Amino acid sequence: MTLLEQYRSKLRTPDEAVKCIKSGDWVDYTTCLGFPILLDAALAKRKDELTDVKIRGNLIFGPIQTVECDPEREHFIYNSWHCSGYERKLCDKGLCNYIPMIFRSVVPYYRHFLTVNVAMICVTPMDAHGYFNLSSSTGVAKGILEKADIVILEINEHLPKIYGGFDESIHISDVDYIVEGEHPPLPQFPVAKPTEADIRIAENILPYIKNGATIQLGIGGMPNVIGKMLAQSDLKDLGMHTELCSDAYVDLYEAGKLTNRCKNINRGKGITGIAFGSQKLYDWISENPGVVACPLEYVNAPETIAQMDNMISINSCISADLYGQVCAESTETRHISGTGGQLDYLTGAAMSHGGKAFIAMTSTFKDSEGVVHSRIRPIFHGDIVTDPRSQAYYIVTEYGLVNLVGRTTWERAELLISIAHPDYREELIRDAEELGIWRRSNKR
Repeated sequence: MTLLEQYRSKLRTPDEAVKCIKSGDWVDYTTCLGFPILLDAALAKRKDELTDVKIRGNLIFGPIQTVECDPEREHFIYNSWHCSGYERKLCDKGLCNYIPMIFRSVVPYYRHFLTVNVAMICVTPMDAHGYFNLSSSTGVAKGILEKADIVILEINEHLPKIYGGFDESIHISDVDYIVEGEHPPLPQFPVAKPTEADIRIAENILPYIKNGATIQLGIGGMPNVIGKMLAQSDLKDLGMHTELCSDAYVDLYEAGKLTNRCKNINRGKGITGIAFGSQKLYDWISENPGVVACPLEYVNAPETIAQMDNMISINSCISADLYGQVCAESTETRHISGTGGQLDYLTGAAMSHGGKAFIAMTSTFKDSEGVVHSRIRPIFHGDIVTDPRSQAYYIVTEYGLVNLVGRTTWERAELLISIAHPDYREELIRDAEELGIWRRSNKR
């Protein structure tokens, strides 16, 4: 058959396509903008016919109909590798379970340990050679699709086509069913206006970044804000190697800062695994030869990251304790996001010649009742440790920047207290004394 004949032979309505799903199956939605909106809605309509259908996804912005239609979780059990704000709310309601992971290991988990009965994903329209581009899902999608017994593609007319290093597309011959239909515009996530604390944090980091550095910016508002400030700096010839491509990189490009010409590997190319942000970002990454998507097995591998001189990793966290442990995924036992690639970039940047890894946070936060708390805490109680104290590097707040490498427990306590909010320093000193990590000779 010709490519077009193959395409037509596999074309189904969403309702027809999801008939292949059986009770007890494992179904994958992959990630991010690859969320199959039409297929999810069609599967939700089969609720009363099915039980114990287990669904995996991550960074999905919702609504997920299979979750919304079944609050008792008798028919569909949703699980996430890394929670978006929407998925976090599902966790709060008991409607989502987190799957602990390091992002570069997700596809190897599938290859060696997991079952995928049906994989469903949004892709770009088929090209003249019979390929569908995996777009912003390239970081993990191909490995999941290869493991699936049945592959269903949903054509999303709005997805940007992102050029790939490898595993960025799937051929019609490897597909079982195809679904078409109208989609809403892609979700957009404009960067918030920087607060005074954000600006001071960025100002603390900027002196440590050199011309020609390669930049990784993590998920969240603060790394994006820092990226915007980099665009307004005097730095030049910066590179991009990042798990997530966000609007900050567009700002760097438009400011003439992002050239990728000094990178040791992938010279001239900005490398990413996933992408989401504003429509401006989607337009920029679409068929842009300067932006290349690759699997996270490569993008996030510390040995890949370490090959780039002056690799700068900037990520945010929720809290740190006086021992230097960093939590970026929970508030005590309340799940927030996930490990993602933070630990890999901390490791890889530290291995890079001239590289530096920064973990940034505001010194305080307000809880849901408006009560202010210090993000620097004496010791964690139930919080999930994302970065172990043995790999703590630069920790930054609006009150300063400290490097914990090679520091004793009492030095760490002293350094971290020095960048805590002044209102909490005396209390933290008393806590450090009780923990036996404060020298009596230290001046208050």
